[in-house]
Amino acid sequence: MSDTPSTKFGRRTFLTGIAAAAGGVASPAIAQFDNSTAVERDLTEVVKRNISSFRTLDWRPYFSNTKKGVILVDISSRCLHYWSEDQATYRLYPTSVPLSEDLTRRGRTSVVRKVEGPSWAPTPAMRKRNPEWPSFVGPGPDNPLGTHALYLGWKYYRIHGTHDTRKIGRQSSNGCIGLYNEHIAELFALTKNGAQVLLI
Repeated sequence: MSDTPSTKFGRRTFLTGIAAAAGGVASPAIAQFDNSTAVERDLTEVVKRNISSFRTLDWRPYFSNTKKGVILVDISSRCLHYWSEDQATYRLYPTSVPLSEDLTRRGRTSVVRKVEGPSWAPTPAMRKRNPEWPSFVGPGPDNPLGTHALYLGWKYYRIHGTHDTRKIGRQSSNGCIGLYNEHIAELFALTKNGAQVLLI
């Protein structure tokens, strides 16, 4: 993509356009299952962070076993818990979470694919509403998926990094769970394909 002013696709333009799109979602069903990719709003506004419930947990109330490792995402406390299969490794990371309940999906799924240097493409519904958006954003500082992504069994849902550290600890995504790039890199190395995932 050219770097000329008329065609350059900057992060601020991208985030501002996404914020407008998020406000124009027609229905929860579309928002949850078609628009829930890792796009996020402009965070120049003041948003209260929630770290009051950021505490360690035990895996047993949530999983019957830790086969292939397990990931628990707590939307309310905006944190992600990871336990290795042998339970010797436990990690707790702050996250960004979806903007609203309509965009939030809870339940069980698994990690189906791991990508270092992920690319991003808007959903068909996003492209229809915002034809000026690029059809593809490759790896790099303008990519909303950060440096690494764990793709989940639910279409358009991922656990991924972010280049914008202001998003962590906030309701800022359209469905995905975001981590600091250094944290997603660590989680990426620890997590196996097939790891169990629970969002509560």
